[in-house]
Amino acid sequence: MKRHLLSAADLTRDDAELVLRTAEEMRALADRPIKKLPALRGRTVVNLFFEDSTRTRISFEAAAKRLSADVINFAAKGSSLSKGESLKDTALTLEAMGADAVVVRHGASGAPHRLAHSGWVRSSVVNAGDGTHEHPTQALLDAFTMWRHLGSLDGRRVAIVGDVLHSRVARSNALLLRTLGAEVTLVAPPTLLPVGIDSWPVETSYDLDAVIPKSDVVMMLRVQAERMQGGFFPTAREYSRRYGLDGRRMATLQDHTIVMHPGPMVRGMEITADVADSARSVIVEQVTNGVAVRMAVLYLLLGGNEPAGSADSTEGVAE
Repeated sequence: MKRHLLSAADLTRDDAELVLRTAEEMRALADRPIKKLPALRGRTVVNLFFEDSTRTRISFEAAAKRLSADVINFAAKGSSLSKGESLKDTALTLEAMGADAVVVRHGASGAPHRLAHSGWVRSSVVNAGDGTHEHPTQALLDAFTMWRHLGSLDGRRVAIVGDVLHSRVARSNALLLRTLGAEVTLVAPPTLLPVGIDSWPVETSYDLDAVIPKSDVVMMLRVQAERMQGGFFPTAREYSRRYGLDGRRMATLQDHTIVMHPGPMVRGMEITADVADSARSVIVEQVTNGVAVRMAVLYLLLGGNEPAGSADSTEGVAE
């Protein structure tokens, strides 16, 4: 097991499958009265969040605590960072605290890579989302959710729909799902597909109705209006009409097809309430699975000192 998890592209198929198998062992804890393992007792995990993200931060915090690690939550707002302290100074402070792992969320693409390769810290670095670049643990929890419902992802068709341009989740999922053998189609208006999409290991389409009846998984993305300046589509109503998942479109899905969303959802925009709350939706399950996957990542990165059920291998995730 190497030191960092910075990009979904860093994961080989063996790496990814090791995380999924380990997460399955961790997931079993959720059904037990006592949800703790002593695997990381004495280790310190720091959540270093320069961007707000309640769900991701709480998920990592719960994961670390269930492994018996000590957790320090470090929010940039209200800290010395707002007074001009640099990423380097913050890193040196964390190093002095004896952090074993630093979970970083940052608005600048590449910030976790800078931290990992700077020589400022000896701790493992986990990318919890950087700019519009990547979010590898979200991709792992999404793949884990698919794997639990569909088994092997070889040859499975996954449609990722919506604001791909601003979505680090879409990029990480495209990379990881391809590694696991799935066929990914990105569905979006041309204005919401990034430059260089031709280099991604995916198909693209502007026609949602042509893609989803053939899909095993339909993943809807939130339109990230806060990252937009200018008109990327005519109106919200027009966007929903062409790229929203509603009851009519849900009726065209195959019987086994699942509906996913990385959250937070904008109900009525990219997904209607009846679809989000339907039996096909695994959106709430994704949150539960997120804790299990992040437990697996921390356990494997930090070389847990107790076996995690049958997941007693500590080789795996590549840098």
